[in-house]
Amino acid sequence: MNSVLRILLLTVCIVSHPAFADTESPDWDALSEQQQQVLKPFKEQWPVLDNERRQRLVGAAQRWEKMTPEQRKQMRKRLQRWQSLSAEEKTKLRERFRRFRSLPPEERKLLRQKFRRFQQLPPERQERLRERWKNMSPEERKAFRQRRLERNK
Repeated sequence: MNSVLRILLLTVCIVSHPAFADTESPDWDALSEQQQQVLKPFKEQWPVLDNERRQRLVGAAQRWEKMTPEQRKQMRKRLQRWQSLSAEEKTKLRERFRRFRSLPPEERKLLRQKFRRFQQLPPERQERLRERWKNMSPEERKAFRQRRLERNK
């Protein structure tokens, strides 16, 4: 895997799991061979990286090591999609993710379930629903969301 892809992949992992800030971070030589291999693009920077950044990178490397080949393939695919987005699209997605993370756990769970159901729909049906959504005014979208929330209570 080329180093740019590796760096971006690790960045995606880090953005999605920023939970390793309170413990002491290891020196480069204390990392396992596998971790060093995954984190190789950061070797020169390692001495000057702050503790939080090191911990997040180590966490990302650990998650990468535990992934199956299929999961790694999917992660690479997501990374390529992420790379193809404009700066504006990335900003919008980060904001959506931030809003999602601020929702109560039950609401996040419900949204995940609905997304999985949507993904199981035939592609034609998904496209019709997307078009319908795009054609709604902001007021119609708000009313639609409210009806869905009421229905799920």
